Amino acid sequence: MSHVFPRHTKSTLPTAVGGEGCYLIDSAGKRYFDGSGGAAVSCLGHGNKTVIDAIKSQLDKLAFAHTGFFTSEPAEELAEFLVDRAPDGLERVYFVSGGSEAVEAAIKLARQYQIERGQPSRHRLISRKQSYHGNTLGALAAGGNAWRREPFAPLMIETSHISPCYEYRGREDTETIEQYGLRVADELETEIQRLGPETVMAFIAEPVVGATLGAVPAVEGYFKRIREICDRHGIVLILDEVMCGMGRTGSLFASDQEGIAPDILCIAKGLGAGYQPIGAMMVSAEIYEAVENGSGFFQHGHTYIGHPTACAGALAVMQEMEDRDLITQVNTMGARLRSALEAEFGQHSHIGDIRGRGLFQGLEIVEDREMKTPFDPSRTINKRFKSAAFEAGLICYPMGGTIDGRHGDHVLLAPPFIMEDNHIGEIVDKLASALKTALQT
Repeated sequence: MSHVFPRHTKSTLPTAVGGEGCYLIDSAGKRYFDGSGGAAVSCLGHGNKTVIDAIKSQLDKLAFAHTGFFTSEPAEELAEFLVDRAPDGLERVYFVSGGSEAVEAAIKLARQYQIERGQPSRHRLISRKQSYHGNTLGALAAGGNAWRREPFAPLMIETSHISPCYEYRGREDTETIEQYGLRVADELETEIQRLGPETVMAFIAEPVVGATLGAVPAVEGYFKRIREICDRHGIVLILDEVMCGMGRTGSLFASDQEGIAPDILCIAKGLGAGYQPIGAMMVSAEIYEAVENGSGFFQHGHTYIGHPTACAGALAVMQEMEDRDLITQVNTMGARLRSALEAEFGQHSHIGDIRGRGLFQGLEIVEDREMKTPFDPSRTINKRFKSAAFEAGLICYPMGGTIDGRHGDHVLLAPPFIMEDNHIGEIVDKLASALKTALQT
């Protein structure tokens, strides 16, 4: 009998014993193509010798030193690497152990920043519906995933949620794409005025929405208007790139494609590629200086922040990505994957939308394509799809509640950056088989 507390207590999982490139291998020898990188984590695939050797080398020198007493060479080098390539103005990096921790730190820093600059009345956080920002209580409160939030709502801080930028379902027939983007961005202005500008500390959003919506990018111009609104009211703009950043959407930082820089940026997942647990909060010089010239102390922390071994592993991941020009590979393979998905599913009667950027692609599953009608949630299409794909040897990331937390199904793809042309056919064939099985049952 296992003593592990699993995610799902009524399921029996195979045991993973190995990984080779784009594949995971279980104890029975079955190979699974890692079509979602776990949860958009394994960007370099499995068994990368360069990263593994960097971790081993660091362990030979220093495994851990508490940041209350020391900094470390890997942390300093990784911070320099990230800042040198980051959007303008981001000059400091606070290392944590994962995405939820990065978002939690960002929320607390946004609050402390407003206190440090003499505006303690600012405490309200605005986010978007159908977003996901992590599973700690603060991050969960920030998110707009209704299903995840519901059991814990009484424990959460109060937050506001405006509409997502979800063109497939949100744009009206009479609107241009630009008009739609500006309309939903202006909901932020409306909500700020409703709450009182003097009470709002921050707005948080994913540049490309991941698990909850299934790789939905904002339309052009949306984030520029969001940036203008935040600037006008002195509100901290937090961008959550935990899932969509670190090359996943075709640029190292997803916000590069929006033409803006946030005040705080959260990264994780692809930063460490699964080789060590790591995440980071990147911060503007203005916010850092407010703390430095004020209390001088960020009232936050975890035991494993700035972990030397994790930082050494992440630095090797970043260097591998750059040395092998893998972001170019993301754009090339992403275009080919998208083309193959459109060829197979573009006219499928039960695929309503194909969207995404780079190697971050999503398919929305519908009962009626013309009317965009979702399947009844009782059909549990997403769960059936996941099971059928896994049986076929494809790991992907289906989810339900796409539209409102209850209705709608989609599948998210986030394969390793090292995938090759022959993998595209495998992905598409297994997706088609899984969809057929899910719809029949």
